[in-house]
Parts: sequence; C-alpha cells; structure tokens
Amino acid sequence: MKQLKLEIDYDFCSFEELNADEQMLVQRACDATRNSYARYSHFCVGAAVLLNDGTVVIGANQENAAFPSGLCAERSAIFAAQSNYPDQPIRMLAIAARSGGVLRDKPVSPCGSCRQVVIEMEDRYQQPIEILLYGKSGIYRMHSIKDLLPFCFTDSDMR
Repeated sequence: MKQLKLEIDYDFCSFEELNADEQMLVQRACDATRNSYARYSHFCVGAAVLLNDGTVVIGANQENAAFPSGLCAERSAIFAAQSNYPDQPIRMLAIAARSGGVLRDKPVSPCGSCRQVVIEMEDRYQQPIEILLYGKSGIYRMHSIKDLLPFCFTDSDMR
C-alpha cells in the first residue's frame, strides 16, 4: 500500500484585500442571508453568483418542515441563475451565514450536494468558479470548487 497526501492552496484575506467585484459579491451574499427562511435551524445562509456578463443572482436557504424539501442558498442562487441566464457561465460564488441575527465570525463551507452542483457548472462551461467563503474574521478564497471537492464526479466519469 502506498500512502499519498492531498494538499490544497487557498487564500485567507480580509474584506479590504478583495477586489471590487469580490467585495460587491460578498456584500450581496451577506445581504442575502436576510432572505433566508430558516425557521427550524435558525442558520441563515446567503449566496451570490457573478455571471460572466456581470449579472449577479442571489439565493438564500429555504427550509421546510418536511425535511429535506428545503434548498441551500448556493443551489438556490445557481439554479436561479441557470434558469434565467442559461448561456451565462458562473464566474464567482460568494457564501455568507448568519446565526442569532449576526454574521458568523468563521466562514461557512458549502455542503456536499452544493459542491457537486458547483462542479457540474464548472464542467458544463469548462471554466473554474472562484469561491469566496465569508466570515467576519476573514475570507477563504478558492480558485475552483475542485479545491473543496478534489475527487469530484463529472460527466467524463460516466463514459
């Protein structure tokens, strides 16, 4: 048996270190947390996607008593973008979370289902999606969802 090691590169930065597009997208994700319907978990997540043409689409988690009928913020934003702008690739995705009415200090990471949806978008348009995970203490910036899902499953795996 051979043991291998997996490493990822990502940035940790302050809001002020982001460029103007990144700052705007993070702010839109933070604002989107207020659109969350989190009656059960009280964990409000907002997401914002920036399309190649500059369009921004937001999403927020939507819970339901008949679990798992709800939807995460990331998929909410991505599916809305794809439904309304199917020819526009996603360039960037920002995610923020609020609990107890306050934005979280620590960045929150997308669930496995959301990671799979993002990899599908990267595969569909053949371009990476920059991921910004916001926390008041700092922001994680990944250059592709593959940084969070290194052994991903895509269309090519089914051939």
